[in-house]
Amino acid sequence: MLELEPGKVLNISLKEDANGRDCISLSLQEQDCDLSLTPHQARVLATEIIMAVNRAEVRSNLRHSHSMVRSKPPADQRQGVFHQGFAKQI
Repeated sequence: MLELEPGKVLNISLKEDANGRDCISLSLQEQDCDLSLTPHQARVLATEIIMAVNRAEVRSNLRHSHSMVRSKPPADQRQGVFHQGFAKQI
């Protein structure tokens, strides 16, 4: 059970369908909404959620990182190995 906000609860449970197969049930109590997934579908959904959470955490860490400097480095430091080795000298 996961409380989304006061009065809104998401229940996640393992059930058996009419044919005796396992299914994962996601139900919102307040709105009487029920989603029934196969184990494979539930695993894909869980993976997508985990990947989205990881992206959000990385994005948040990049925004709040004090060790990252967003200013431009001096011109001589910006030149990569390719540019340093093959650039024309004027």
